[in-house]
Amino acid sequence: MMDIDYVLLNFNPASLMVLNIFIGFVMFGVALDLKIEDFKNAFTTPKPMLIGLFAQFFLLPAFTFLLVLMIQPRASIALGLLLIAACPGGNLSNFMTHLAKGNTALSINMSAIATVAAIVMTPLNVMFWGSLLPETSAILRSFTINPLDMLLLIILILGLPLVCGMYVKYRKPEFAAKASQPMKYFSITVFIGFVVVALISNWPYFLEFVGLVILAVFLHNLVALLSGYFFARLFKLREPSRRAIAIEVGIQNSALGLVLIFNFFEGLGGMAVVAAWWGVWHIISGLTIAFFWSRRPPETHDFAVNGGLKI
Repeated sequence: MMDIDYVLLNFNPASLMVLNIFIGFVMFGVALDLKIEDFKNAFTTPKPMLIGLFAQFFLLPAFTFLLVLMIQPRASIALGLLLIAACPGGNLSNFMTHLAKGNTALSINMSAIATVAAIVMTPLNVMFWGSLLPETSAILRSFTINPLDMLLLIILILGLPLVCGMYVKYRKPEFAAKASQPMKYFSITVFIGFVVVALISNWPYFLEFVGLVILAVFLHNLVALLSGYFFARLFKLREPSRRAIAIEVGIQNSALGLVLIFNFFEGLGGMAVVAAWWGVWHIISGLTIAFFWSRRPPETHDFAVNGGLKI
């Protein structure tokens, strides 16, 4: 059996460029749903937002580090888990929160703020937590990762499309309303297509190594969902907000993770397989828990008189 820490998956430069453009396109589509008011609302009732963001960018990376210490996976798998933990929430989280009868407004606000915060927090968390373990630190040094290069890429594929999409929403609200939903379905389809192509191109590697990451990803996703939910419960947020934060923390932007892995780590085996399997598993787990919660509506007092959700 080959050592997963030394396997570099096949992904040609042209495909990588297309993937980078695609992630920017996805973020543009997400931004068509956002308004300046979404950011203002986050500061009007900051408590649930701050709790959710703390769970997203501080609690999950810390718990991921502890999980890595407990299960001691191969170094590249460990770094893949840490990188996924450093990413913002995935673009399916708002839909899943709505299906779960959670606080959808909070979910949208968290997605917006977390995407902006990820421009700085994602490279910062990857470099910080990855440097604490000798094995993962050695990988970071072997690829001579420049945090500023990672920051610049994230600005280009997250920040710039976000600003452009919100500008289009402001200037052409009717177009944004019509284009938003089709772009969501298109982006999900294309992302699945990229994952499938990457898997087919590296099928022998995937078959050989996926068994090494299945348990790690399952435990990692479970930690993410539970930490988000119970951290919100610790601060006495109402059930709809607990659900929203759990899903926001548990549904990670694995597409961004793949982009960073192929751009900065040359498709390192353990990292790439972790991100690819995360992309599959978090959809399964997210939809499962959303369906479960959809059949267990929050208590009626969790709903505000005006039809919105209290925190």
